[in-house]
Amino acid sequence: MSYESKHVFASLPQMERGVAKVLGRDPKGNNFLYTNGKTVVIRNIDNPSIADIYTEHAQQVTVASYAPSGFYIASGDVSGKVRIWDTTQKEHLLKYEYQPFSGKIRDIAWTEDSKRMAVVGEGREKFGAVFLWDSGSSVGELGGHSKAINSVDLKPTRPYRLISGSDDMTVAFSEGPPFKFKFTLKDHTRFVNCVRFSPDGNRFATAGADGLIIICDGKTGEKVCVLGGEKAHNGGVYAVSWSPDSSQLISASGDKTVKLWDASTGTAVTTFNMGNDVMDQQLGCLWQKDHLISISLSGNINYLDRNNPDKPLRVIKGHSKSVHCVTVHKSDGRATIYSASHDGHINILSFTHLQGLLIIRQMLDQCCYVVTVSMCFLLALLIVSEATLVLVHPKCVSIAPGGLTLVVCIDLVVLLKDKKKVFTLDSLDYEPETGAMHPGGTTAAVGGADGKVRLYSIQGNSLKDEGRALEATGRVTAMAFSNDGAHLAVTDEKKVLRIFTLADNYAIKDDFYGHHAKIVSVAWSPDNEHLATSGMDMMVYIWTISDSDKRLKIPDAHRLHHVTSLAWVDDHTLVTSSYDACVKQWTIQY
Repeated sequence: MSYESKHVFASLPQMERGVAKVLGRDPKGNNFLYTNGKTVVIRNIDNPSIADIYTEHAQQVTVASYAPSGFYIASGDVSGKVRIWDTTQKEHLLKYEYQPFSGKIRDIAWTEDSKRMAVVGEGREKFGAVFLWDSGSSVGELGGHSKAINSVDLKPTRPYRLISGSDDMTVAFSEGPPFKFKFTLKDHTRFVNCVRFSPDGNRFATAGADGLIIICDGKTGEKVCVLGGEKAHNGGVYAVSWSPDSSQLISASGDKTVKLWDASTGTAVTTFNMGNDVMDQQLGCLWQKDHLISISLSGNINYLDRNNPDKPLRVIKGHSKSVHCVTVHKSDGRATIYSASHDGHINILSFTHLQGLLIIRQMLDQCCYVVTVSMCFLLALLIVSEATLVLVHPKCVSIAPGGLTLVVCIDLVVLLKDKKKVFTLDSLDYEPETGAMHPGGTTAAVGGADGKVRLYSIQGNSLKDEGRALEATGRVTAMAFSNDGAHLAVTDEKKVLRIFTLADNYAIKDDFYGHHAKIVSVAWSPDNEHLATSGMDMMVYIWTISDSDKRLKIPDAHRLHHVTSLAWVDDHTLVTSSYDACVKQWTIQY
């Protein structure tokens, strides 16, 4: 048995209101970079459905930047660590790790020869450092600021110059190497969010929360002009990015617009209106090849259209928070993945592209359709809202033919039929944890915190206690009947997967061991011969029901995060979700 990571439905950037998001530019023009949680996402700019993730940081990653050679990426996190790692190998091997200061890193820049780098942020004793990439030796100091530095850039041509923008509302100009502070520019009246040199090094732009974008001479630092006259935007400007030929630049603003500027005349050529909602604020942008990209506060990645500024060419959507459950629905021979995240978003995914992002309250009128694909406890909230019920926090949802839905809550079990409550089990002498409906619609199994599985027969619109409890080895964490209804799989906090055979009056067929931590999810393959489980040990196991010794382990399926949910597309395709806000597709060979 073998496995292959086939596809990654990558997370969106993790955004924070009023905080700029830096997008990393690929010098080879193929990819772009952003961060979410502890991961760095490497996304193909021509086909953003192609993505890779780097997951080696122990703390939240804040920024990532390609070396001009394209062979390495430097990424910094909230603890002040900078990791420099390889881009040419799939494993992304670590080359060097440094800690230039203690505190959140906000921006990273390289010299054009890929030998020196500048790192800035929220240090305690200092706010930035400039050093050699291969030794960490200092090549100057970043002076001129009294508060945290938000942005830094290095002139891409000789003689080198360094610029930095800070919360102290100034831009510092330095010469080097070794880099020494020369003077400050004090034209901004609020935080300076972004500073960027043009690709030819002749000019640089500074952007601030005061709505100003100032163009200066790249060699001397002298002020050349202010874009748009008095103000470039009606809101704070969070990012600017130059065109490859240095003649134009784009800017992203909290006023929910992106503007395209002619750098020589200082006038706006095009204004891209991104919407009217607060989530349409633009906090980042990138101009790479012919692509103009902006990032909304919602995390959406917008590909701008110069011929139609009121409608992007495409909008890349997805999850930005931890994904708690995933399921697969098949219709007309096509499989669609549904995933639900911590922030209440439901994604509809295909294997070729991301179709859309829906919020739970927007899907209430589609409740029946969603229930048929059986989402998990997050969709229990959706069902409850549609049925106008008031229930304690739902833990699990399971469906059966005939419009039946079982909802397991903290202290009661509810049976729904056609989205209406028809029966309730309350005043229970045990704490229900999870439930499963037999595919024939005849039986409901409820697992408890006491390590027992109660069986209830479904008789019309009611549940009848069969007076029998199956024994697990600990608190039941997940259950599932096989698709043919022949077996019941039960997992527990003692890391045991137990299979019961219905034809033998629920006799124990086998116990499976392998996980090092609590098992949280279980899913049967369509052929009923294989079973997938995931645990808090970040592992996924594929078990063979007919042979307990035949198993496949996928270690670190979502590195540094446990796998929250599993679903099969077909006998050889498995999808997984995790706290890293990504959904992954795996190919399994037996």
